[in-house]
Amino acid sequence: MHFIRTLIVGIFISNYSYGQLQTYSFEEVDSLRNKEAKPTLIFLETSWCKYCKQMKNTTLQNEDVLRLLNTGFYFIRFDAEQEEEAQFMGRTFKFNSSGNGTGVHELAEELGTIDGKLNYPSTIILNEKNEIVFQYSGLIKQTEFRKSLEALLSEKAE
Repeated sequence: MHFIRTLIVGIFISNYSYGQLQTYSFEEVDSLRNKEAKPTLIFLETSWCKYCKQMKNTTLQNEDVLRLLNTGFYFIRFDAEQEEEAQFMGRTFKFNSSGNGTGVHELAEELGTIDGKLNYPSTIILNEKNEIVFQYSGLIKQTEFRKSLEALLSEKAE
């Protein structure tokens, strides 16, 4: 009986751990990489972006996607319009104001600009050397995202 209770608790804890996305800051990832090398996935968003909210409420809530993100990646959710400085790769990145209380963060521009444009949401994956290996602008559906994550992890394993 004790074995069955332990098994049920273990299954519950294991399922629960994937129920919430583990998020990190750029600073945390810099130090965590010294202990365990994993790719970093950055989700660039803004507070006003309806597609960002849709992706957070669908794709980033999918059980398979959560499992892949929590086990295979360091996940960073980054507001591209935040005014706080960010430390990453030994550099300090700042908010660039464009006036009237608007602007964009230097780090968002550096990582998320595709063909000279920065759109939201943007999903960027950096390998262990902080090189961009995946960059996508726009909403990514659950199935497509899961397949992309699996492909990246299988390439890494080879």
